[in-house]
Amino acid sequence: MQQLRASNLSIVCSDAIHNRNKVLRVSSSTERPRALRYKELLITDHLVTAEGFAGYGTFNRNLPISGLAHDSFAVSLPDSLNYLSDGDVVSVDLFNKQISVLYRKSSPHNSLLLTERCNHYCLMCSQPPKDVDDYWLGQEVLEAIPLIWEGTDQIGLTGGEPTLLGDIFFQIVQRFHSFLPQTHLHILSNGRAFHNLNLSLRYSSIGHSNATLGIPIYSDIAEIHNYIVQADNAFDETIRGILNLKRLRQKVEIRVVIHQQNVSRLPQIAEFLSRNLMMVDHVALMGLEIMGFTRANLDILWVDPFDYKDKLQQAAEILENNRINFSIYNHPLCVIPEQLWSHSRKSISDWKNEYDVECTQCDVREQCGGFFASAKFKRSEHIHAIKVPEVKTL
Repeated sequence: MQQLRASNLSIVCSDAIHNRNKVLRVSSSTERPRALRYKELLITDHLVTAEGFAGYGTFNRNLPISGLAHDSFAVSLPDSLNYLSDGDVVSVDLFNKQISVLYRKSSPHNSLLLTERCNHYCLMCSQPPKDVDDYWLGQEVLEAIPLIWEGTDQIGLTGGEPTLLGDIFFQIVQRFHSFLPQTHLHILSNGRAFHNLNLSLRYSSIGHSNATLGIPIYSDIAEIHNYIVQADNAFDETIRGILNLKRLRQKVEIRVVIHQQNVSRLPQIAEFLSRNLMMVDHVALMGLEIMGFTRANLDILWVDPFDYKDKLQQAAEILENNRINFSIYNHPLCVIPEQLWSHSRKSISDWKNEYDVECTQCDVREQCGGFFASAKFKRSEHIHAIKVPEVKTL
């Protein structure tokens, strides 16, 4: 999910803690065990009587909160955060008077941002990199992991390039392995760092069998891939990284974002993967999200998915014939061949998807992921409602 942030909050706290960041689990119960309260934010619309919580939050602007312990704080929450519920995890910046929502227990789409730094400058990057010192993001994630519900199905780690965090990256993976071994960890990385065998060995030594690295391959030709990611030697280092990881029996997903710069070679990319990386665990064929750099480069990136449906089907057939597990993401069902529907995934995060007016009359809307909200800038001209013929019974 998106890490939402609210600023300019009214916060009351002592001078002893006003410079601190607090990563806390949300609770609405005053009956929580005292041993857990020190890492929790109690949200209440009543006068605070329960002691021992790290913080107290309220949506009631007229609620007087007093008698706080020297290491506690109180915050008046904006209505935009009224979805917060038990088990969510937030970060409260007491100095800058901000609160960020890191994790929502009720959402199936939780992603944690590890860094905004990157050694790629991809033409279609939805999170443009920043050259900043943001190691605090990794430290924040380390604090959040023990607070996340152990029944969480999956969590994504994203950037930037997470491996640029160095030791903190490995600490984060280790902590997920220790606290949330049943939660599938999906790590987005450009994979280049793993061309170093020692680094690959360090990652594999953690032994997290429920973690997958999602690594992009944008072309079967090195020069094209390097141009798309705007980095020299990226293709060779990425391929070597993937081979190292698979040699060590780590799970790897190949991610192919389809756009104008690579769509003509989509079948050849599938051939390349089938011949050289057939051991990968999954291939994701992905539609374009019109965010970040994509909007600036739209004239050299955008292609209507309907116009490449034949090449998409050719690529799918090549992968299927070579028994490579693959899925299609971010494509409305009405612009891809019906034969591929079984491979299409309803994957667009709940906070950034929408449907066209025509979709209200579609018989397969519940199976379709719709559009990114950013599709308002550009979307297929072939969107239409699909009507499934009624089955006549005797």
